Amino acid sequence: MLADKEAVMLRSIGLPELMVILVVAVLLFGGKKIPELAKGLGEGIRNFKDSLKGPPDTPTPDDKKQA
Repeated sequence: MLADKEAVMLRSIGLPELMVILVVAVLLFGGKKIPELAKGLGEGIRNFKDSLKGPPDTPTPDDKKQA
């Protein structure tokens, strides 16, 4: 029953709440630090997705000789 109430609370985050979160983040980290944090977060997510996909299938020199 508690999980249902938590799900409703998460869905109720709107524009005013997001603006408050943004203002608090700017006050905590400063305006210059926010883009650096966002870049680091984006790179981390990209690396995580790449690691889930596995290594790319690149042909080895032996594969080229057989073809």
